[in-house]
Amino acid sequence: GGTWELFRYPGIRSDSDMFTLGYNFRPWTDTKMLADGPSIRNYIEETAEHHQVHKKIHFGLKVTAEDWSSEFNRWTVTALNEETGEEEVFTAGFVLNCTGYYNYDAGYTPKIPGINRFGGEVIHPQHWPDNYDYTGKRVVVIGSGATAVTLVPAMTDRAAHVTMLQRSPTYVASVPEQDLISKNLRRVLPEMLVYRMARTRNILLRRTVFNLSIRKPKAIRRLLLAAARKQLGPDIDMKHFQPHYNPWEERMCAVPKGDLFKVLREGKASVVTDHIKNVTKTGIKLESGDWIPADIIVTATGLDLQMLGGAELRVDGTHVNLSNTMMYKGLMLEKVPNMALVFGYSNASWTLKAD
Repeated sequence: GGTWELFRYPGIRSDSDMFTLGYNFRPWTDTKMLADGPSIRNYIEETAEHHQVHKKIHFGLKVTAEDWSSEFNRWTVTALNEETGEEEVFTAGFVLNCTGYYNYDAGYTPKIPGINRFGGEVIHPQHWPDNYDYTGKRVVVIGSGATAVTLVPAMTDRAAHVTMLQRSPTYVASVPEQDLISKNLRRVLPEMLVYRMARTRNILLRRTVFNLSIRKPKAIRRLLLAAARKQLGPDIDMKHFQPHYNPWEERMCAVPKGDLFKVLREGKASVVTDHIKNVTKTGIKLESGDWIPADIIVTATGLDLQMLGGAELRVDGTHVNLSNTMMYKGLMLEKVPNMALVFGYSNASWTLKAD
């Protein structure tokens, strides 16, 4: 649940439907398909309290090393208590790593020429300031992934204008905000049965779309672009939503009720597809020669990939290089005994693989 505690930027929400992102043993009772961050965090906390998991958690510890001893057939896990600065040591017969795949201390920001000259504020979504006021500001969001397509419509509530600056387009699909089927079924069927039906339905739908994208990429591309064209209207250039790759060769972005398309139609936001030449004091100069004025630059440029929460992994004193190690079933590592790690699907909810 760390993601939903860490990220606090405007509009933060899941990019997978909650009926598959939720736990298989505890139903998601809201009707929202893509839920906001606070709602997901509450769901996780309530689940932990219901099963009394929170009583078994040592909070505030950062694992720095995991050492396996073949002599004693034991793991020694070293952690830093970030509040006291003291080191704590645990031993175990088996270690399961559930640390995700990115660095919680810092997000990924590419080298942007002249960014230090910018006279406004530069913010990475992973470090969004509390109660940040962007009223009346001109905002440029650099990026085209799930974070960018979430931030752009969310920030149009108070910003003077929001521009999404992308190097290349991403497939963006509109999805329903509410699961009306489940909402109606709840009137006559038990909650858990409705949840399992929604879960099964969404898994089959996602799997079908993915398989068709692999087998019939041109047909699915036409459908996705036609749907985007209909949502955007005649005044928005489709070049900003026509990727140079086939569907599902990269992750697709989902927007509830087409909220991104809506703010573009209304002129509250715009999309620019170009490369950055340099950043000036008052905006961004593009390779094409165009210039975007800005008061705030949001670098929605992704995550800094990191396995095991940055902990050092050693077997009998020898460092294990994860990049050069065979991984079995996205679960266990070659020549690393009594250890597993949880790594989810890239084309479906992470929780499905964890379950």
